[in-house]
Amino acid sequence: MGFDVISKIAIWLVPVLFSIVIHEVAHGWVAYKLGDHTAKSMGRLTLNPIPHIDPLGTLVLPLFLLILGGPVFGWAKPVPFNPQNFHPHVNIRRGSMWVALAGPASNFILAFIASFVLVFLRKFIPLPAAAYTFCGAFVGINLFLALLNLVPIPPLDGSKILWGFLPPKYDHYFMMLERYGFFIIVILLGSGALSHIVLPPFKFLFSLFLAVPQFLF
Repeated sequence: MGFDVISKIAIWLVPVLFSIVIHEVAHGWVAYKLGDHTAKSMGRLTLNPIPHIDPLGTLVLPLFLLILGGPVFGWAKPVPFNPQNFHPHVNIRRGSMWVALAGPASNFILAFIASFVLVFLRKFIPLPAAAYTFCGAFVGINLFLALLNLVPIPPLDGSKILWGFLPPKYDHYFMMLERYGFFIIVILLGSGALSHIVLPPFKFLFSLFLAVPQFLF
């Protein structure tokens, strides 16, 4: 394996792996705080990537996208949670919403931290270009993961967030959407429509996240 390939893997796949692990651990951690110990009892509240790896979503797809030169993203094994185990005072609908929101929120936080690190290094610490690219990849990957997961189509996190706000009378329609959600996402991906949904806010937030630390430094 050539040095360029190894460098690309380190720059892009490492942030993808780390970011999706944090994303899933955030789901499990919030569920745990709300009273559900399912993820903890299954050993999923760990930053060790091995229990979280999905062969297709964590390894094959990101590597394939890297080779194609497209945006690199992926997914890990979903962290299981059981809303029936929430504390008695926790509303199941709203609790599930907070568990879902934790994943994208963790990615926004990682992107924000990485943007500060990137701007700080550029201004004060001369490093090889690959180091800046690595930090930029962290920003971009986390923003993309957050925004993609906020799309309100099952099984993406945005659907659970939407469900948290929907009146119960719409549950039947939500369950119907959940049944076909995966196929809808495949169609949106194949047609390029999902890119048109995600890319405009991605470009705006990427610029914003880099502008804030530049102003402060």
